[in-house]
Amino acid sequence: MPVEMSNEAFDALVDEALDGIPDELAALVRNVAVLVEDEAPADDPDLLGLYDGVALTDRSLQDGFELPDRILLFRANLLDMCDSQEEVADEVRITVVHEIAHHFGIDDERLHALGWG
Repeated sequence: MPVEMSNEAFDALVDEALDGIPDELAALVRNVAVLVEDEAPADDPDLLGLYDGVALTDRSLQDGFELPDRILLFRANLLDMCDSQEEVADEVRITVVHEIAHHFGIDDERLHALGWG
């Protein structure tokens, strides 16, 4: 049974996850918008989060003038997979770290090896 949580409470968990990123790392995350969507895209309905942008390791000079990169978190999937609000908080934190890692060019294989898959 999915966890019941208001949009405001879920957004607060996202804010807490972002606030938990070490300052040295957070200072390097620039021009990235973190957004919460209710549902994952139809072409990949099981996603918990998605990094939509160009990783810093793949940037060219032209990429500096693009719209912000986006990290999308999919509320329904995160709530559906959890059994408690504490578990939601953990999964939101893991998903935020996972997607920020993609911003730095770390791929899924490496994230899984590090335990952030």
